[in-house]
Amino acid sequence: MNERNGFSVAGIPFAVLCIALAAIGVAMMFSAIHSQPDTPALFPMLSGIVLLVIDGFLLKGFFQVAPNEGQVLQLFGKYAGTVRTEGLRWTNPFYTKRSISLRVRNFESGKLKVNDNDGNPIEIGAVVVWQVLDTAEAVFCVDDYENYVHIQSESALRQMAQSYPYDAHDDDKPSLRSHGEVINSHLRDEIQTRLGKAGVQVVEARISHLAYAQEIAQAMLQRQQAGAIIAARTKIVEGAVSMVEMALDQLSKRGVVELDEERKAAMVSNLLVVLCGERGTQPVLNTGTLY
Repeated sequence: MNERNGFSVAGIPFAVLCIALAAIGVAMMFSAIHSQPDTPALFPMLSGIVLLVIDGFLLKGFFQVAPNEGQVLQLFGKYAGTVRTEGLRWTNPFYTKRSISLRVRNFESGKLKVNDNDGNPIEIGAVVVWQVLDTAEAVFCVDDYENYVHIQSESALRQMAQSYPYDAHDDDKPSLRSHGEVINSHLRDEIQTRLGKAGVQVVEARISHLAYAQEIAQAMLQRQQAGAIIAARTKIVEGAVSMVEMALDQLSKRGVVELDEERKAAMVSNLLVVLCGERGTQPVLNTGTLY
């Protein structure tokens, strides 16, 4: 079932018509009463009453449409269309009307506890921005479209979280923590697939909370710290070796001093200690030779 335009006309002209009918009906009744106070004329009296009844019936056809709102019309349970034109409108008085908001809405899911692709328990939450695109599907294809959006969004979030590891062990493989754009795009597509049948469009979906579960948080923190230390040490060693190589090369090119292999080894050892050590070094002055 897809949305289609429902029948409605501008309400102001019909409001003028209803006022005119009411005035005519009241005038006819008063005319009948005043013309013959004892026995009012039956036809003018009945005509005035009929006009007032018709006028009251026509008043049921008036309704208002606010900006970014749709009125779903039904005739004895059958879908008759949707009116999105703003302002005062008039339609068939037999139609029943249901207001559906077309505004952009958002909600934040709870903190869900799931296992990532590596089997580690994590806590994850998301913010979903959505709006109704097809009012007929939203009303008639699902029971409660707002509750449907919430439940299916959390289901999609669980499914997405199980497809990626928390941390990237390979630069080419996306992870929840390092590839935000890829993860958010996948989450939006996953939610949209589930909500398409409810006439809902997902404007944006993004991760709002991501952390290891409490039972492994401390162990994973130590693992991250160890990885950071190893990475830092690797950079330090690479830089120190480059500096030692550059120092030996410059000494050789400029002829500052001639070093044999044993003295080169001693110099390399001392420079690496200075460059790679965590604490400040204390030099030892040698007043003699190395032998």
